[in-house]
Amino acid sequence: MGAVYLATDQRLGGRRCAMKAIRPWADADETVTMAIRAQFAQEAAMLARLDYPALPKVSDYFSTGDHDYLVMDFVPGQDLAEVIKEARRKGRFIPESQVLNWAEVLCDALTYLHLQEPPVLHRDMKPANIKLTPDGQIKLVDFGLAQSVTLDPNDPRTITGLRGVGSMPYLSLELYGAELAGSDPRADIYALGATLYHLLTARQPLSAQERFLKPAAFELPRALNPDISPTVERAVLRAMALRPEERPASAAEFKRELLTGLAPRPPHTESGLAESLHANWLLLTLALLLLVTAVAVTVR
Repeated sequence: MGAVYLATDQRLGGRRCAMKAIRPWADADETVTMAIRAQFAQEAAMLARLDYPALPKVSDYFSTGDHDYLVMDFVPGQDLAEVIKEARRKGRFIPESQVLNWAEVLCDALTYLHLQEPPVLHRDMKPANIKLTPDGQIKLVDFGLAQSVTLDPNDPRTITGLRGVGSMPYLSLELYGAELAGSDPRADIYALGATLYHLLTARQPLSAQERFLKPAAFELPRALNPDISPTVERAVLRAMALRPEERPASAAEFKRELLTGLAPRPPHTESGLAESLHANWLLLTLALLLLVTAVAVTVR
């Protein structure tokens, strides 16, 4: 989707900022490129309106040459993927209490995004996109895949620019090949649940695709880190449910379940999940497409 550079804003006295360079599709014709750039301008203007402590402020955007640029606050510090690696090098896990403190901030940030009108989806929540600043604050830094959505695909406010597939271990199953209007805030809930799984276990979760095809391969968090409390494990697993309707309905609900231990038990065991999911025609179609792709690769 693009590269992020550390830059200085000469118009603001050399203030340090982060500048994301986004290149439209290389093979797009002029008409498509113009449409993508118009959508980029809509997306950037929407991001510039956001104002929340755990989100970097977007200060400018522009297009020049064959790239679009998004300018935002520079956030110093380590990303949480680096924090995980550092903990593993020391042979320890990040304490559950610390992860829950971060989760509370991230849930509140998602709640802020999802309550915008229309709602804003981040769609790329993962440890590498979360910064821990030198003074201990958590910030969700990469808006590259953020989306402003409405549930009605015919609503003119729906923005479909800057789409992407996110990062596979954190991508909910319904987003594999999904159109924007077919997704909702529960996709971000899945990504946050997968992020917490990684933070608590120091292990990337299996992708939703792998879990769908091989349910028995999925390892429960407490099997990897026995210090995780059963109630937190249950909340994380509910957030990572493959079926959107089985996840918390909102980030605020997920936060309550994490902090109070009142998450309901998952309706399906992981080992028996595939049988239930095959009743869903959308997921069955995905399985068939994956099978056809595998056969095509084998024939080649």
